[in-house]
Amino acid sequence: MGPLQDIKVLDLTSMVSGPVAAMMLGDQGADVIKVEPIHGEQLRYLGEQHNDITPTFYSCNRNKKSLAIDLKSDAGKEVLWKLIIEADVLLQNFRPGAIERMGFGEDKARKRNPGIIFVSISGFGEKGPYAHKRVYDPIIQGLSGAADIQANRETGRPGMFRIIIADKISALTAAQAISSALFHRERKGEGQHIKLSMLDATIAFFWPEGMSGLTFAEKEADHKKSFSSIDLIYESSDGYITMSTVSDKEWEGFCTAVQRPELITDERFATAISRRQNIAVRREIAGAELSKRTTQELLEMLDAHDVPCAPILSRQELLDHPQIVEGGTVSRQDIEGFGEVRQAIPAAQFQLTESSLRLPAPKLGQHSLEILAELGYSESECNELIDASVVRQAEWRGK
Repeated sequence: MGPLQDIKVLDLTSMVSGPVAAMMLGDQGADVIKVEPIHGEQLRYLGEQHNDITPTFYSCNRNKKSLAIDLKSDAGKEVLWKLIIEADVLLQNFRPGAIERMGFGEDKARKRNPGIIFVSISGFGEKGPYAHKRVYDPIIQGLSGAADIQANRETGRPGMFRIIIADKISALTAAQAISSALFHRERKGEGQHIKLSMLDATIAFFWPEGMSGLTFAEKEADHKKSFSSIDLIYESSDGYITMSTVSDKEWEGFCTAVQRPELITDERFATAISRRQNIAVRREIAGAELSKRTTQELLEMLDAHDVPCAPILSRQELLDHPQIVEGGTVSRQDIEGFGEVRQAIPAAQFQLTESSLRLPAPKLGQHSLEILAELGYSESECNELIDASVVRQAEWRGK
């Protein structure tokens, strides 16, 4: 079992930031209950469904059980309070103030469960002119500098990362913070409130090299010349590769591989600083040499001279690449009702407490009766809650 075995997590979040954080805890052995509205959370309906579940929802909500409940009803609130009393962690990503208006604010939760780790994920935090704005990933990308980092190098037009990046950065940050809070509680016996904004998490993630020109106020540098501005995609005669020559040794290896030894001592490229200052002409020369050869030729010759390189793979191609296959990076499981399901394995491999993909993403309300029974509700009480539309129960059906 995983390192978080016996840790109980209540996931009241929706979309990506909170669900992925809770999913990571589930991968590491935590018992995660996804608490959803009767109609289900929005991510369930974004994309084409297979066995009633979309691919993105599956990937964000594996290793969880689903309780579908009406938290506006008194009976529904009573169920949630029973869950909170037993929980180690509660995650919520409503807009600031919403959880308090629902009656489940951190102060009230702590009175009933002093040791709880209460996690509030928001778009912009609780202060400032944007604090109460609705937010999705592109909004954070625009405000965090991400779109500037991705700007077209010829036209200067800002661009977006074509993935949900701010949400997942926030999820990683939240999962790490929760582990630290659990460690503190183990040592000191104290629960605490973790507040995390997507904007803060994203800017912190980009800062080391994406904002390097801003680090020293007395010596600001042009951010367009920072490491983040380097495009390391080169065209071969039959495709694309990526190559990086940061050290002198790597640059020497490249020059030797393409039989251009005079470039090693060329004053424009003799040091890391000079190579960076002359990046445009260096890329032009490198690109011209690389375009003369096939991808396979380039990979072999660059590898032979210890130059970091790799092919540019399509998402379909990566499934069959030897490194990904032999490394076991993508799990393939036969799941009832879904057939073969592919998932990226949990990246952190523990020596003693293995992470695992134990449960598929749940159907809406799939575990409602199971959860109520564990809380002490009788069969007749469960049926009353279902008949009153306080709780929804979905039956699991395979193919």
